[in-house]
Amino acid sequence: MMTSDTFDILLLIARPAAGKSEIIDYLKRTDVPTRRQRFHIGEFEEIDDFPMLWAWFEEDAILSELGHPRLHTDEDGYFKAVYLWDVLIRRICLEYAKRRRDNPDYHQQMTTIIEFARGKEHGGFARAFQHLSREVVQRAAILYINVSYEESVRKNRRRFNPNRPDSILEHALPDEKMERLYKEIDWEEVSAADPEFINIQGHRVPYVVFENEDDVTTGRGEALGNRLEEALGRLWALYRRGRSA
Repeated sequence: MMTSDTFDILLLIARPAAGKSEIIDYLKRTDVPTRRQRFHIGEFEEIDDFPMLWAWFEEDAILSELGHPRLHTDEDGYFKAVYLWDVLIRRICLEYAKRRRDNPDYHQQMTTIIEFARGKEHGGFARAFQHLSREVVQRAAILYINVSYEESVRKNRRRFNPNRPDSILEHALPDEKMERLYKEIDWEEVSAADPEFINIQGHRVPYVVFENEDDVTTGRGEALGNRLEEALGRLWALYRRGRSA
């Protein structure tokens, strides 16, 4: 029986630059009582695989400078093996497990927001979901941010700050990487069977699609707040139904 009024885990997924990090930034700027009332998120921590991925890039650059073989990526910055995408999902789940280990009452105070993007080229969301831990799957709800490939490319170009390539809010991919890695995605295939739940490892995980082709996330204004409140309100209703079943 659920007693909390907040999500345990929110999977925030989409193409790159769709608005995931902007939504998290908006939530950080919202006071906790308002967040809890409007969005069913009180105190929260985020786990994003981008800092993990970027650390690999930096390590490989250092190894190259030292004259040693690169471990994770080739000279063009592509992963040497597709399974490294799986490692990132496992690392996300490991980080979550450590937080639960260190605080048995973790979700009495905290929501975990897990953020990542996946394209068909490296297995898509279907492959990523199969590497989530059971603990994450059983506590998760999904908010998918929907933008076209063209909008993803536009915002990816716009946000890039060459002086801060490691920044969550200001990093970007070259156009050729965007096309190869993220032009084709499998979200519609993954979600086609049911308009409210996705079967992940035998568990029905609720989801809602947040439409952002008109880009309400960049401005961080009330248009974003209103749309996010509506989407997370629908997701919360599904989440409660699924958890109490």
